[in-house]
Amino acid sequence: MKFALVIFETPESCRQIQADRAAYRAQYESWIGGLAAAGKLVGGDALETDHTAPATVRTYPDGSTTVTDTPAHPSDETLGGWFIVDVADRAEAIALAQTLPTPETVEVRPVLESA
Repeated sequence: MKFALVIFETPESCRQIQADRAAYRAQYESWIGGLAAAGKLVGGDALETDHTAPATVRTYPDGSTTVTDTPAHPSDETLGGWFIVDVADRAEAIALAQTLPTPETVEVRPVLESA
């Protein structure tokens, strides 16, 4: 089964990144490398969170749209990226998320696979 591990930067992770980006990145890359070495990592990407605000496009029932330079769901956490893992079940996906060594929030979601 495939699951998305959706990573949200927290205020604490942002502080750690600003204090020592190289050390933070090394922890992160070690975790990702472990997922890959275990044959669990399918793919993923980090998002640019420092310099460019996200654009949110909302489409309404009448077909009109609005565009704002804000996150779709503003909070003190920032969507930082995602990874797709191939695991036996939800419990294993959660267990992998719990091994992330940095102080982010990880949302675990099943990937909708076509029949």
